[in-house]
Amino acid sequence: MAILKVIEILSNSTNSWEEATQNAVAEANKTLQNIVSVNVSNFSTTVKNGKVHEYRVNVKITFSVGK
Repeated sequence: MAILKVIEILSNSTNSWEEATQNAVAEANKTLQNIVSVNVSNFSTTVKNGKVHEYRVNVKITFSVGK
């Protein structure tokens, strides 16, 4: 039986929600090992001068901590 842990990260990008997700995984990967899945929720944006300025996501990252 695997032991899994879930953390939540808030991430952003000026280009896309996909890049915001990649940024979250890349940042988590700096300190976590064995990332097995990502659940993305709460897509949002900020608006500046009538245009989308920043894409934001809440990301739950699941990683294995034992067997």
